[in-house]
Amino acid sequence: MVYAVYILYSQKDKRLYVGCTSNLKERLRRHQAGQVQATKLRRPLVLIREESSENKTDAFKRERFLKSLWGSREKKKILKRYLDGLNPRANL
Repeated sequence: MVYAVYILYSQKDKRLYVGCTSNLKERLRRHQAGQVQATKLRRPLVLIREESSENKTDAFKRERFLKSLWGSREKKKILKRYLDGLNPRANL
């Protein structure tokens, strides 16, 4: 089974949400439908990163890292790359 660690960007509050699932498509549907308590008031959400792993333990370790203080640095870099991609003139 493949597990996905994902990062969602809230266009409402400009914050990130990190999650892990074995069915990314269904999980994203639930986020967008407001069925996930942690994100239902933060919609609309955009998937800005997805990482796949064949190993459940590795996937959940990665999720835990991204939620840690050290992982916040990496999340900021991921968010910056996403936002820079939306505004190509920012790279000039």
